[in-house]
Amino acid sequence: MKYISTRGKLEECSFEDVVLAGLAPEGGLYIPTHIPSLPDDWKTAWENLSYQDLAVKIISLFVSEDEVPHNELQALVEKTYAVNPLAFRKDSITPLIEMTPQKLYVLELFHGPTYAFKDLALQLVGNLFEYFLTRRNKRKSPGEKPEKLTVVGATSGDTGSAAIYGLRKKDNISVFIMFPKGRVSQIQEAQMTTVLDPNVHNLSVSGTFDNCQDILKALLADKEFNEKHSLGAVNSINWARILCQIVYYFSAYFQLRKLPSFENGSEIQFVVPTGNFGDILAGYYAKRLGLPMGKLGVATNQNDILARFWKSGAYEKVDPKSPPVEGGVHATTSPAMDIAVSSNFERLLWYLAYEKAQGTGDNEKRAAACTQVDKWMKDVKKSGSVDLTDVLTAAQRDFVAHKVDDKETLKTIGEYYSGEKGGKSYLVDPHTAVGLSAAELFASTSDSKSTVQIVLSTAHPAKFADAVEKALGENSSFDPKTVFGNLLERERRVEHIEGAEHELVGLVKNVIDKFASQ
Repeated sequence: MKYISTRGKLEECSFEDVVLAGLAPEGGLYIPTHIPSLPDDWKTAWENLSYQDLAVKIISLFVSEDEVPHNELQALVEKTYAVNPLAFRKDSITPLIEMTPQKLYVLELFHGPTYAFKDLALQLVGNLFEYFLTRRNKRKSPGEKPEKLTVVGATSGDTGSAAIYGLRKKDNISVFIMFPKGRVSQIQEAQMTTVLDPNVHNLSVSGTFDNCQDILKALLADKEFNEKHSLGAVNSINWARILCQIVYYFSAYFQLRKLPSFENGSEIQFVVPTGNFGDILAGYYAKRLGLPMGKLGVATNQNDILARFWKSGAYEKVDPKSPPVEGGVHATTSPAMDIAVSSNFERLLWYLAYEKAQGTGDNEKRAAACTQVDKWMKDVKKSGSVDLTDVLTAAQRDFVAHKVDDKETLKTIGEYYSGEKGGKSYLVDPHTAVGLSAAELFASTSDSKSTVQIVLSTAHPAKFADAVEKALGENSSFDPKTVFGNLLERERRVEHIEGAEHELVGLVKNVIDKFASQ
């Protein structure tokens, strides 16, 4: 398997190069040259596999054995998804919870070390970084300078801590995580800034997550700076993140089929709270591989660029019908989704452009798709919007979308906790609440009466204690300290990056220059 850039036309890259680079040189995102085929007997051959063995089967479809031998991939996966209190706390890794028999289920993705779904990818990505660096350095001559990697990331909350926990203490790797000042939860910020390992550096940046994401892309696109520090990315622009996340869609499917309440012939709909479009894009790849499912449900908060696209075909950073908001991003109770532009949406656009491209051969259609995506992305960067109505019908074939505001989010948390929904008390974080609220809307407007919905639960409710406490009121017994103890009181280390928007890239470069070589 080889990889190409969404904007790079025909040049093919190895999996190793794609993982270590993150972003393509011209600013595109890497995608596989083709969607592989599942084995004919996958439904029966894979149904009783452990999560670890299932991960090996799926990842192997996208990683050639001559790049990562099967036994070494198996070892990497088993190391990553070890079941213990410091790694993953559930034997199934991502347990499926029945809410309403035959109708609604929640897939819990927060049983990793930082209590968020990002752990499922970033623990393996960290091990892949280490694996490839170690292999490269073993090939060097005695006394030759070892190869190092400077990992940079932008986070709206969960990516940062998951990346840090996946990379701390790793030889020859430095990690720099940018987060928007005042726009992540207290627990999220503490999880990042209380990690004092010398190779970990947190940068609190004035502005929004999109400012952090723009800085990241500028750093990766700066050829001289990139070569100087050997930059790598941990955001979901890194293909390895998407690849790892495909696994839990298959895991959910096999768990569902084993439940007595599941009726064969039911259509499965995955509903995903999403901001940067990475988590749900993994579901799209699972569907393209052949996992049986209906339309994927895109659940957004007030930062609804995705929901607006699926309604009108317009991809606009700012909603022209709404009053302007500072920084172009609403601060909501679900901050991990407070994003104006969804980076991974570019990967979906490539497939839609490829489908629409004129040409007799694959290479000709690839080149046309890359040219089209490059133009679209430049239009978004230049003017803040692009008209995508030409591909809207194709996009609506596989997705539906809905926006959920803060009022509905808090109401949903309270209703599930009280047992008003689902018949039992179940506590969710605000992002999962966005998914549950959207799922209800999708179910009420669907023509199918046999649809089974699986809502992806992306974080433990204790990570967003303020929002949960606000939803539950004064009479709740909810206490985040039962999960995180005295985390908020621990010593912290963070660099503050403050300045005009045009100065931020230079200020971040200065910090990396100062600490990356240490």
